[in-house]
Amino acid sequence: MDVQKSMKDLLAGLVFIAFGLAFGYASLTYELGTATRMGPGYFPLVLAGILTLLGAVILFKGITAPSEEPMGPTPWFAGALLIAALFIFGFTVRGLGLVPALMIAVFMSAFASRRTSLVGAAVMTAGLTVLCVVIFVYALGLPLRMFGPWLSF
Repeated sequence: MDVQKSMKDLLAGLVFIAFGLAFGYASLTYELGTATRMGPGYFPLVLAGILTLLGAVILFKGITAPSEEPMGPTPWFAGALLIAALFIFGFTVRGLGLVPALMIAVFMSAFASRRTSLVGAAVMTAGLTVLCVVIFVYALGLPLRMFGPWLSF
């Protein structure tokens, strides 16, 4: 067994398990209910269990799978860009509103891939912003402001 292939799957499996356990623990602070009368913590707990199980399967694959390719370098810049986009969205959604905050976050996230061009990022930004507005504002009827108080128009 080659350590490189196993290392990819081992790390991915451990990350999935860690997130599953963390979200499962957090869901226990809410009322669970029963399968017929689900409380607010029931569905997150089920999803956390599925995520943990998926992590265990990936971890098992990492232990048993033969080597295919080396792990390669860690894309630190892409990870930092994605995390920054999430923070910027969180800090600006109330002040700028849903549409501008989404546009900034999606545009930043698009450049986490080296293959994304400026035109591709713009298309992705427009498409995902429209899709999110349609789903969250119109289909689900969530009371989200399209444009916030920081914008004066």
